[in-house]
Amino acid sequence: MSPFFIFFLLFIVAMLALDLGLFHKDDHVVGMREAGAWTLVWVSLAMLFALLIRLKGEWLHGIENMEDLMAYAAGSDWEAKLSGCTDYAAALDIYRREVCGQYLAGYFIEESLSIDNIFVMIMIFASFGVRKEYYHRVLFWGILGAIVLRFLFIFALGALVNQFSWLLVLFGVVLLYSSVKMFADRGDRTVDTDSHPVVRFAARHFRVSPGSDGHNFFTRIDGKRYITPLFLVLLVIEFSDIIFAVDSIPAVFSVSTDTMVVYTSNIFAIMGLRSLFFLLSDISDRFWMLHYGLGALLAFIGLKMIVHELLHVHISTGLSLTVILSILVLSVLLSVLIPKRKPAR
Repeated sequence: MSPFFIFFLLFIVAMLALDLGLFHKDDHVVGMREAGAWTLVWVSLAMLFALLIRLKGEWLHGIENMEDLMAYAAGSDWEAKLSGCTDYAAALDIYRREVCGQYLAGYFIEESLSIDNIFVMIMIFASFGVRKEYYHRVLFWGILGAIVLRFLFIFALGALVNQFSWLLVLFGVVLLYSSVKMFADRGDRTVDTDSHPVVRFAARHFRVSPGSDGHNFFTRIDGKRYITPLFLVLLVIEFSDIIFAVDSIPAVFSVSTDTMVVYTSNIFAIMGLRSLFFLLSDISDRFWMLHYGLGALLAFIGLKMIVHELLHVHISTGLSLTVILSILVLSVLLSVLIPKRKPAR
């Protein structure tokens, strides 16, 4: 793990501390203007990180010479681009372009798929009747948990993929299955608060208070500690993120098997998830075609992984990025041009 990657982790921790300790000390409803500003901040930081990789990508992997660079590129799809290249500066430029492209593709995959997760979160909050001023607190701790779980998940999965490349075929099949499911359910999903497995588990193993206690996750009744309904919401959202990661993380592995690239792109995407949630929560119904667009995106990524491993057909990072952005833009445009039909009464 390079010093730069450790610095990245410290930066994320500092931003989280700044967020909770300075900007969101008091519970309040996050409006469109605030959500838009924070979305712009996180997208800008993600793009600045991409620029940093393009200019100094070797910091991420601790590459200091041609030998380090060739060792990193060994076995990759772009190793051939370095064939016969003896100039370190030229080879470094090829490396920086490739890693930057992988990061951007991973970021846009994670960000686009997280939109579907946002729609699920909206339903969870509505189903539990959570007051809007508590949304940010739940999302903050939910994303903090996601950062830790993603670290474990991505680096464990990366180690397995490096040992058993055929796992990418399995990931591709899973993504194709998820794509079919997305087209089949047509975006019609509900959250049953009583029969949800997390709620049932918590009810069996913990004392759950019958009522809320402000924004607190825990409360005391007759001297005994209870978890509040708001903590149940946090657990359900954390559970939904784990389910969501089953699709999103293998999807990012379709453009890069570099765990540091996968993790950094993932973290910047989910750090912006909170503000994006507030931005989309009131207008989610307008972009109804995004659900189908994400289904198409999963199908493309799944097929890409399968043909790469079985047929050895390589789809470049640049082409993958173009397809991803095209699907997203087309989905938004179609949502605007073709309003969703209201169900007949």
